[in-house]
Amino acid sequence: MRWFFLLLPWFELFTLISLGAEIGALATLAYVFLTFVLGVTIIRAQGMEILTRMRAAQNDQVVVGQMLADEVSVGFAGLLLLIPGLFTDALGVLVLFGPLRRRLQRLFAGGEQSRHTFQANTNPQNHRAETLDGEFRRLDD
Repeated sequence: MRWFFLLLPWFELFTLISLGAEIGALATLAYVFLTFVLGVTIIRAQGMEILTRMRAAQNDQVVVGQMLADEVSVGFAGLLLLIPGLFTDALGVLVLFGPLRRRLQRLFAGGEQSRHTFQANTNPQNHRAETLDGEFRRLDD
C-alpha cells in the first residue's frame, strides 16, 4: 500500500502530461480547474448535508450507519476530484454512483455492511434515579 501512495503522484503527473499532449495545455488546465471546482462543490454540499441529517437524527435520537457511510463516501469522492489527475478523478466518479459506492463500501468493510438502526435512550423520563449509599473518610486528615 505504501508503494501505491508513493507512485500515485507520479502516475497522476504522467497522465496529466499525456492529456496535455493530446488536447493542449490550456484545455488540460481547464479540466483540472473544473474537477477542482466540482470536488469543492461536492464537499461543501455533502458537509452541509451531513450536518443537516445528523441534526435531524439527533432530534429523532436515531443514527443510521448506512446513511452516514453514503454521505462520507460521497465526500470522499469530492476529495478524490480535488486531487489533480485522471486516475483519482475516475475513482471519484466511480464512487459517486450509488450501486458502485455500496459495493466499494462492502469491499472495504470486509463483508456485509451493517444496516442496523441504533436507538439512543437519552430521554430523561426513561432513566431511573438511583441512590448510592456508602461511607467515606478523607485520607489527607
